[in-house]
Amino acid sequence: MEYHNPVLLKETVEGLNIKEDGVYVDVTFGGGGHSKEILRRLGPNGRLMAFDQDEDAVNNALQDERFTLIEENFRFIKRFLKFYGIKEVDGILGDFGVSSHQFDVAERGFSTRFDADLDMRMSKKNPISAFEVVNDYDEGQLKSVLGLYGELRNAGSLAKAIVEKRAEVPIRTSEELKTALRKFLPQYKEHKILAQIYQAIRIEVNQEVEVLREFLEQTPELLKQGGRLSLISYHSLEDRLVKRFIRSGKFEGEPEKDFYGNIEVPLKKVGGLITPTSEEIKENNRARSAKLRIAEKL
Repeated sequence: MEYHNPVLLKETVEGLNIKEDGVYVDVTFGGGGHSKEILRRLGPNGRLMAFDQDEDAVNNALQDERFTLIEENFRFIKRFLKFYGIKEVDGILGDFGVSSHQFDVAERGFSTRFDADLDMRMSKKNPISAFEVVNDYDEGQLKSVLGLYGELRNAGSLAKAIVEKRAEVPIRTSEELKTALRKFLPQYKEHKILAQIYQAIRIEVNQEVEVLREFLEQTPELLKQGGRLSLISYHSLEDRLVKRFIRSGKFEGEPEKDFYGNIEVPLKKVGGLITPTSEEIKENNRARSAKLRIAEKL
């Protein structure tokens, strides 16, 4: 499978502060770029566990006795590590969002570039596809999805147009969705608006926000003292969740305080926000919106 260059490769792996005999987890294996770099830095007694629910990614599994690929969603990280006898790890890497490969395979339905069936599932086991979101959600649900996940100010008008069009005939393909929304897609910013619409539907289909929350909540218990999180986000919703959790151990409200008023948080940030260089963005367009945050278990 053709997978593009991993984003922020050096910075993300260095953020894990790898110990030669440590146990690490790559929760978004994809093309295996980050995993290969982790293995390169591990000694013979080191171990790397990787997660990926995408059937295509399984074809990239690395032939290394220190490596295990778990074909599951990383929202179940604790459960599956326990199955392999692992209770604590030295570091966890996550590169969230959609891989370049998923965007480039037309029939997956992730890209606005192709006319394909509305799908957008990261795993074919997922019972809900983009077709169900577009054709079965009521107008209020669609407005909420497009407004919250696509950050579209005219989410209500877009939802209304979708509902009116599908009343005539089901909206089955990318091109049919574009046609239904044509009046909201001025040529000079058609691509940007479509990208926001597709992002919103994709996040809903794959429950990306819920998955990230569930995953983050499990990390403090999984990490050894001094263990590291190294996480790349691509849109503001994800980055906000990661930033808040690192800062306070929560997604809303203020961090917990002990009897003496001292703030109790499970993690501390390491360094500041890291973004790709202009050179990396030129070589890999997917990197343009990447934000890397690193944290350490206290």
